[in-house]
Amino acid sequence: MQPNDIPSGIATGIGGLPHRDAQEAAEFVLRTMEVPSIPSLPRRSPAEGWIAQAMVGMQGITIGQYGSISVDPSLVDPLAPIVTDFQHDAFVGFRTFLEAAKGRTGWVKWQFVGPVTFGHALMRAGVPMSEAFESAVRCIRHRVEHMLQAVEEALPGCRQLVFIEESDFAELMNPGFPIAPDTAIDLVSGALAAIETSAVSGLHVCGLADIPSQLATGPAVLSLPVRHEVVDSAGYLTRFMERGGYIAWGVVPTSGPIITTAERPWRHLSKLWCELVERGVDPALLRRQAIITPECGLSSHTPAVAERVLGIAAEVATRVRDQATASRWALGA
Repeated sequence: MQPNDIPSGIATGIGGLPHRDAQEAAEFVLRTMEVPSIPSLPRRSPAEGWIAQAMVGMQGITIGQYGSISVDPSLVDPLAPIVTDFQHDAFVGFRTFLEAAKGRTGWVKWQFVGPVTFGHALMRAGVPMSEAFESAVRCIRHRVEHMLQAVEEALPGCRQLVFIEESDFAELMNPGFPIAPDTAIDLVSGALAAIETSAVSGLHVCGLADIPSQLATGPAVLSLPVRHEVVDSAGYLTRFMERGGYIAWGVVPTSGPIITTAERPWRHLSKLWCELVERGVDPALLRRQAIITPECGLSSHTPAVAERVLGIAAEVATRVRDQATASRWALGA
């Protein structure tokens, strides 16, 4: 599915949240985000961490009471059934949000770990490489399908934007990475394809990874940090947006000291967009096909900091929308 009816410059979250109470987290995202992001809460329980959540229900893997992971590599079987138990501790944030958001319409966003990152984690747990990545891609496809269905049943009035979170994709070009770039691209493409039957797919890599490789996986929405290096991929981004693709701009840095106003993020985004326009990118596409987010997840911060960061993202989003509206009036649209 294409994101062609997402409003210009709408804001949402990315990654996990720091809340320890699932009900508070659900109310928080419904209150602070234009597109609420279904909470992942690794500080509430380690079972809600990306890797542990993906492992729940896999043969040969046991998730302990406090999120500890036990893997018996000899029992991991890529062809074994995948069980998605939404009553498990790993899905408390997910199911609490679905209950709190009943009756909602519009867009809702959520995220799940990708097969490259998950397969790499299985390898580190002792699963042989071929079985690790085969198990990972099959698990992610099944889990995403189950979660898509659960959201559709609970929130039939909502459209879904689903990001595959691929932190290890940033290491793709490093010597010694266990799989070839083409293989990694195919794995992520398969996960995105599972989303696109009924939702809009997105790809998020925390940090700046190889943009052509990310685009080659085929997301409808690509998450990028606001950094000068993005300019080097202006041609790729032009073709992506001309085909209807959106960019989720990570405007608020989430590492280091947290800023307090929207001025610097807005200035940096505006400067980057000017540089992209100088390289031939259509300024109308930049404004019209933009989503605004923090750069990465907020689970390592406090709820107060998370609220400040999301408030800054929302203010930048308002400025993007104002510019998009002004440009349409100028063109007589």
